[in-house]
Amino acid sequence: MLMIGQHLLSIAQLTPEDIDHIFTVARDMRDRLQSSRKKRDDLDGRAVINLFYENSTRTRTSFELAAKYLGAEVVNIVASASSVQKGESLKDTAATLNRLKPDGIIMRHPASGAHKILCENVDAIVINGGDGTHAHPTQALLDGLTISDHKGDFSKLTIAIIGDILHSRVARSNIALYRKYGATIRVAGPRTLIPPAISDEGVIVCPDMEKACRDADVIMMLRIQLERQDAGLFPSVEEYAHFYELNPRRLALAKPDAIVLHPGPINRGVEIEPSVADGDRSLINEQVTNGLAIRMALLKIMTEEA
Repeated sequence: MLMIGQHLLSIAQLTPEDIDHIFTVARDMRDRLQSSRKKRDDLDGRAVINLFYENSTRTRTSFELAAKYLGAEVVNIVASASSVQKGESLKDTAATLNRLKPDGIIMRHPASGAHKILCENVDAIVINGGDGTHAHPTQALLDGLTISDHKGDFSKLTIAIIGDILHSRVARSNIALYRKYGATIRVAGPRTLIPPAISDEGVIVCPDMEKACRDADVIMMLRIQLERQDAGLFPSVEEYAHFYELNPRRLALAKPDAIVLHPGPINRGVEIEPSVADGDRSLINEQVTNGLAIRMALLKIMTEEA
């Protein structure tokens, strides 16, 4: 089966064959998006809940549209406007939602592992829309689809991931995906933002950004979370940009056909220079469309199997 149990909580659950199948279905969904008739009836009669305890634009909106384009009814629940503000626990929220008989729940939560509580208390399929610093599997899948479209075989690629690796669920999920295919993965960032044991996972820790970018096929920039400066994990935004901003000079160190990714939202002039973000090697906008296609594919696959 494609998924372990009913849920998708991390990339660790998926085999390369599973991922390839998701990519195939996502490409079909992407073709649909070019049609004047986007809405179909794949999920007719199904109900999906978006349960978001953190702010989100891309993930929540794309999951909402994915479900609607497939014909499902969608309810969005934002924690700041729910009973969570009255002190309701996640377990009680899950029990309440379960009595409403949804077919799928997509949750984003600030606590790593929170989805385990949800899964234990609902009958619906659960998709992880991001949990703490742990995982963001659909982001890794959309990034992987974008790379696959342009570069093909992952095993032949060198992928550089730059920025706050320590706190990035995006980095963790992407690393997990590319390792399954044998890609060469490099990371770079301030030492305070690199997990001490990451090299034990087959990842190459580079002493500086230039080393990470040299002859890379893919450069993935991560959003720097400005609250890390308040915690003293890097001296200033200006110093961070001096050492770790992707600019034309650093991009020129990569292969001539290297591509640039960023999960968004972008801090322009901090982790990436505007001319690079908007340049012809940037696939940032393509990632957004692929995110919708991946989430449509997952909802279709998982509800068919549920």
